[in-house]
This record gives sequence, structure tokens and C-alpha cells, in this order.
Amino acid sequence: MRNIPPVTRALLIANVLIFLLQQIAGDWLIARFALWPLDGSRLFDTDAGGMLRVAFEPWQIVSYGFLHGGLTHIAFNMLALWMFGGPVEQALGSRRYTFFYFVCVIGAALAQLATIHFFKPDDFYPTLGASGGVFGLLLAYAMIYPSARIILLFFPVPIPAPIAVLGYMAIELVLGVTGTQEGVAHFAHLGGAAAGFVLLRWWRAQALRRR
Repeated sequence: MRNIPPVTRALLIANVLIFLLQQIAGDWLIARFALWPLDGSRLFDTDAGGMLRVAFEPWQIVSYGFLHGGLTHIAFNMLALWMFGGPVEQALGSRRYTFFYFVCVIGAALAQLATIHFFKPDDFYPTLGASGGVFGLLLAYAMIYPSARIILLFFPVPIPAPIAVLGYMAIELVLGVTGTQEGVAHFAHLGGAAAGFVLLRWWRAQALRRR
């Protein structure tokens, strides 16, 4: 852990600690801090047998990114955060990296809220997970290190990072449009990547203007 850059290390620790807290607090954290749809409120059954009224709150566009739906969910997200977060933090510096990560988390939240509001208004379920930030880091890694190669879990052959990331995004888009893999926030993933892309391009444009 000492070799991991400080912000990436802090994000890893925070996610793991909050996941452990979820095991103690149960559904209360989901009810209060997961990302709920914009439209109205509902009664939510908790693990303890009680009921809570849940609705969208502004802080949820950040807090949802520290909650996870299970051990596999957090394991894959933290693996990706460790793999791609460190190199991106080293390239951007800790301050910009922190700003970048949370812009991606918020961009993913806004994309998910818009998707449910405009295309699935009858759905009312929570969104949670660090995937929006992670997808932003994945895209940043491909842009910053275009000659690097990535081995995808479902295609264990080294692929140039830009090609691997574009292919992965295309798969996410197809899955989202077709409604495949229900329960996965595909457009949130794409929203996180899109927010990261726009921010990186803006930073590059600003740097070119100063020259």
C-alpha cells in the first residue's frame, strides 16, 4: 500500500471501510446514501424488517460512489482503481487527479439520473458503486498512456489501451441500448467516461493556449 499514490490509496481505504460499515449498518446506508431517482419517493424495506422513505438527495451524486452491492462488486472496482488509478494519479498529480475522479463520479450519477428520468420513469431503484469513477480512470489511462497494453478479463490477449477502452465502451453502449444485463448501470459507466474525456480535453486545450 505504501507504493500506491496517496489519493488512490485513500480512495481504496475509504471504499473498503465503507463496505465493511455496510455489513454492520445494513440497508440504512443504501437508503440514505445510494443514488435514488429524481422522481418522487418510495418506502424501502430494510434488512432489519423496518421501512424507510427514500428519495433523491443532492449528496447522493457523490456518496453513492463509495457503496457497493457485494464482495464481487467492490473487488472488481477496487482492482481497477488500483490498476489504473495509480498511473493516472502519477501523471495528473494528486490535486488534479482528485478533481478528475469526482467529476467522473458526478458525471456518471447525472447520466444515470437522466437515463431513469427520461427512459425508465417507472423504475425506482438505487444506484451504487465506484464504477463511474473507475470508467473515467480507464479512459484517462488510455489517453495518457496510448502505447500501453491492457488484458481484458473476457479477452486475455494484450490490446493497445485506446483500442481496448473504445471496444469496452462500445460493448457498454450496446448493452445499455438493448437493455441487456439488467441491474448494471451501463449509461452511468459511459457518463463517467464521457465526463473524464471532456475534462481531459479541456485541460489539454488550456495547456495549449498557455504555450
